[in-house]
Amino acid sequence: MTGTKKIKFLLIIALSIILSSCSSVSNVSVNKSFPDVLFSPKELKVAIIFTDEFSQFVGKPNDKTTIDLGLSQVNLFKSAFKGLFTEVYFIENTDLASENTDLIISLSNSDVQVATPSENYLNVFEVWIKYNLVIQDPDGRTISNWFMPAYGKTPSAFLYSKENAISQAANVALRDAGAKLLLDFYRIPAINQWVKKRDQNDQKL
Repeated sequence: MTGTKKIKFLLIIALSIILSSCSSVSNVSVNKSFPDVLFSPKELKVAIIFTDEFSQFVGKPNDKTTIDLGLSQVNLFKSAFKGLFTEVYFIENTDLASENTDLIISLSNSDVQVATPSENYLNVFEVWIKYNLVIQDPDGRTISNWFMPAYGKTPSAFLYSKENAISQAANVALRDAGAKLLLDFYRIPAINQWVKKRDQNDQKL
């Protein structure tokens, strides 16, 4: 077998493995630990609501794939929110919010999508995770209802099993979600206005 034919033969085998793995059933788990965030938090006391549905969330992008995101996304957002606010505590519902809380934020998953090489015609696996954040004042008035998408992909499909590839892409998507939260939270128009109004009121006292 010549060198060119050998390369083609190996590529065909690799492609067949990828295609066959894309048609199999996959139960994917994701990295559950994330490093602490180094950021400049604002002087705010904020309650973060992690419902049981969010903490135990398993995404089902299609009939053959499940992605266990619950504990991973909780740990990711715990780390990210501690980078945004000086005082953060975590509760299961609004009734558990303590006194002198400045904001109450509730998170939910709105969608999870996966694209495999057989679907996107690329040599990568892709994962999209879409979040919804409801941000309220202590009286329950909604300040903003923020839709936040996150995206992750593998550098390459080769050398990955389907489960491992989706896990790697989902892990990148979670990190993307954390980065977007840190960079964009105070850029939300309603939040930006709320912070400015709060700072002005503090200066008057």
